[in-house]
Amino acid sequence: MITRFAPSPTGLLHLGHAFAALRAWEEAQQGLGTFVLRLEDIDAGRSRPHFEEAIFEDLTWLGLAWPRPVWRQSQRMAAYSDALEKLERLGVIYACFCTRQEISLAAPHGSEGSIYTGTCRRMSCDERAALIAEGRPYALRLNVEKANRLTGPLTWIDLDAGVIEALPHQLGDVVLARKDIATSYHLAVTVDDAAQQITVVTRGEDLFASTHIHRLLQALLGLSVPVWRHHRLICDKDGKRLAKRDDSHSLRLLREGGFTPTAVRRMLSKF
Repeated sequence: MITRFAPSPTGLLHLGHAFAALRAWEEAQQGLGTFVLRLEDIDAGRSRPHFEEAIFEDLTWLGLAWPRPVWRQSQRMAAYSDALEKLERLGVIYACFCTRQEISLAAPHGSEGSIYTGTCRRMSCDERAALIAEGRPYALRLNVEKANRLTGPLTWIDLDAGVIEALPHQLGDVVLARKDIATSYHLAVTVDDAAQQITVVTRGEDLFASTHIHRLLQALLGLSVPVWRHHRLICDKDGKRLAKRDDSHSLRLLREGGFTPTAVRRMLSKF
């Protein structure tokens, strides 16, 4: 068994991160497996070296250890490019020139925000080529309907919810490469989980819907399929999910305030 914790070095870890890391670490311990650490640092504009160092400090303070070298997504762009080339050969990605404002005004909303209505999917090849020649910035989107026709029906396993029918259309044609970054969360996490041979993906229940897309990408790219466990989220007293911008719940502040790792674990058990 191999599990992983994959934070972004864009802020200090808080209690929610501690809960997620501990769930992954405990899952590995129970299965006599391995816990690995990966840094999702593809957003170079927000990732910072001092936040990376803080991640190492906080996890070590909690008593967690990762025997394998830390992977950084910023060093894996060639792997994501290879995956995009394979998807392009399958004919399941297309250039999208829409702005966020245009999408927000035209699209219905789903679990991850605005669901893309497929404006650029309906463009002709000549129209796309002309816009690219003009220098218009574009993202690459997954044609979910066409991809689903290629793979046929798919399922995935959540260790708590059981066998789940994959319904990737719920998220629409998701972005696989952003205009400013040549990959996206959906593509990078799917490729990296397979490359690191992750067998149990533990993550928050807010990412349950994303798993439908990840299962589709695994089938398209011929990647190994793990099982998942989507755990509850840690929220504040008002029921709001913890965020990095709220330093009051950061592990660093708690540590400096005299909390011990045991006290933090006890605190998490009460949420």
